[in-house]
Amino acid sequence: MSYLAPSEFVSKMVDAGESKIFMSTKDTLIRAFMAGATLALGAAFAISVTVQTGEPLLGAVLFPVGFIILYLFGFDLLTGVFVLAPLAVFDKRPGCTWRGVLRNWGLVFTGNFAGALTTAVLMAIYFTYGFQTEPSAVGEKLAGIGVDRTLGYAQYGAAGWMTIFVRGMLCNWMVSSGVVGAMVSTNVSGKAIAMWMPVMLFFYMVFEHSIVNMFLFPVALMMGGEFSVLDYLWWNEIPTVLGNLVGGLTFTGLTLYATHIRTSPSRATAPVVLARAA
Repeated sequence: MSYLAPSEFVSKMVDAGESKIFMSTKDTLIRAFMAGATLALGAAFAISVTVQTGEPLLGAVLFPVGFIILYLFGFDLLTGVFVLAPLAVFDKRPGCTWRGVLRNWGLVFTGNFAGALTTAVLMAIYFTYGFQTEPSAVGEKLAGIGVDRTLGYAQYGAAGWMTIFVRGMLCNWMVSSGVVGAMVSTNVSGKAIAMWMPVMLFFYMVFEHSIVNMFLFPVALMMGGEFSVLDYLWWNEIPTVLGNLVGGLTFTGLTLYATHIRTSPSRATAPVVLARAA
């Protein structure tokens, strides 16, 4: 698998964060657009498999296909840059500022949304023969998902909002682990395996991923889902984005950085050093 040691791949994470901050607007938007579009297609594929086979686990096993493709092609997801870009600021890389981080996040969000929405329109056409027929079984499933994961949370009020936030945290803990997984190996098979494991977990556990939801909810509305755009934003996208940010940065980015870059002296060697100094 050509495995890299943690100190090596965490350094690559910081380097990647620096490159995201300085990337041109054009390149950032193109890579983000294609990431959103590709991940959305992977989600449509996984849900189609689940509906047609009745096996949610099989859909979860196959969902990482889209994620693996987009990262092998060098595209960028918001959930990934949530983790990588801040590390360059924490590491005090020259020219890396929070303003640059926010610029990157804003551009990637815009590109991801545009790409996911484009795939949503294309899949809506696919599911309805150009809006000439009733939605297919997969289209009906998508409409139901849209209702369940907006109004289904809304009925619990603040507790529902908190639940989405926590699911968003758990999601990007796993998804950002997949992003890091792409850096732990130098060959394609190793990268694919390392990305596949945590991403499968998030999809099967029905955690909330902001970019997947940028596809699911627009296409659900097109398929006749009985909820509003405001329901989608307040009862899903906003808490999901915030949860993705907190979960990915806390459980993946900062923990890896703190223990593999900002490493503390070993307790076993500290007394020896003091004794020699005396």
